[in-house]
Amino acid sequence: MFAALPLLVLPVAAYNLFILTLAGDFRASDAHARLTAPLFTLNTAGGGVWPVSCADVLLAAALGVMFIELVKSTASRRIALVNHGLSVLLFIGCLAELLLAPACATSTFFLITLMVLLDVLAGFIVTLPSARRKADLGDDL
Repeated sequence: MFAALPLLVLPVAAYNLFILTLAGDFRASDAHARLTAPLFTLNTAGGGVWPVSCADVLLAAALGVMFIELVKSTASRRIALVNHGLSVLLFIGCLAELLLAPACATSTFFLITLMVLLDVLAGFIVTLPSARRKADLGDDL
C-alpha cells in the first residue's frame, strides 16, 4: 500500500506542519518571513557566508524526494497507476492550498506544488508509451 503513496506528500505534509505552528494557522500572513529566516549559516571557501533557511532545507529535501519519485514512476506495474492517480489528487490539493490559504502563498509552496505537477506529468509521460505498446501487442495476438 505504501508503494502507491506519492512520496511528494512528505514535503507537502512538512510544509503544512510548519504552517500549523504559526499563529493563525493557514490564515497566517507571516509564513514567508518565518520560512526565510536563517536557521544557520555556512562559511564558504571563498569567504562568503551562506544563510540557510527552513525554506532552503525544505526545498532541498523536496528535490531529493522528487528524484526518487521520478525513478519510481518508471515502473510499469499496476501500482504505478494508483500512484499517478494519487499524485493528481495531491496536485489538486496543493493547488487549492496555494490559491486559498494565505500561509501557502509563498514561493516555497509554489515550488513544491510545481514539483508535484512535474511528478504528475512525468508519470503520465512515462506510463503512456508503455500502455500504447501493450495495446499494440494485444491487437496482434
